[in-house]
Amino acid sequence: MPRILLHSCCGPCAIIPLQFLREQDWTVHGFFFNPHIQPYTEWCKRLETLEAFAERLNLPLIVRPDYDLEAFFRQVAFRESARCLYCYAIRLEATARLAAKSRFDAFTTTLLYSKRQKHDLIRTLAEEASRKHSISFVYEDFRVGWKEGQDQAKTMGMYRQQYCGCLYSEWERYKAEAESEKNRSTAKDKERMKLGDKGETITVPTKTQNKHAPPQPLNPGSNSANCNGVFKNGYCVNTK
Repeated sequence: MPRILLHSCCGPCAIIPLQFLREQDWTVHGFFFNPHIQPYTEWCKRLETLEAFAERLNLPLIVRPDYDLEAFFRQVAFRESARCLYCYAIRLEATARLAAKSRFDAFTTTLLYSKRQKHDLIRTLAEEASRKHSISFVYEDFRVGWKEGQDQAKTMGMYRQQYCGCLYSEWERYKAEAESEKNRSTAKDKERMKLGDKGETITVPTKTQNKHAPPQPLNPGSNSANCNGVFKNGYCVNTK
């Protein structure tokens, strides 16, 4: 059977591509080369997950262990918005070069599985690497199996990362989450204020309260500073 080199970014993303390629009668070898993953502990965690998956599925795995953090930041500094171009290119270039050198029949990548990656850019760069190294590139839109792959990863108890890989993507992921939580909190505060306008009971923070003071109406323009307790239906239950 023909042999194909599958660039693998992580275990969960390899599930569907491996399944599909084997169904197409390819002999698949995995290739882990992902120097963009940060911090280093995250890189180790993803590699360990992929190695466990490869052992479980009898997938031969080639690991390139070099981790040149300085080179990554030198390449993307002041070009952060275009960092994915560099990140995709170095990995696909390395995969094509290894596939040609090791006499594989073709190569492909698990990056084509993720719904969160720049799919068209990945395909374009892979095709360029294919022409440069005279090795066939097998294009498949593995995204069609996205949900199935995620479900299988959960069933197998695999570690599933929460961001793409580099520190920029981690920052973007958790920044967006924090802003979303802040917006939800603001919406809840506004809703509570609306309930207060409709005459609902709102407790006003106070140091002391006089429980025996009679209610006093608060007319528009009145000095609410005299109130020191609970508003209800436009009345101040406690006063100073």
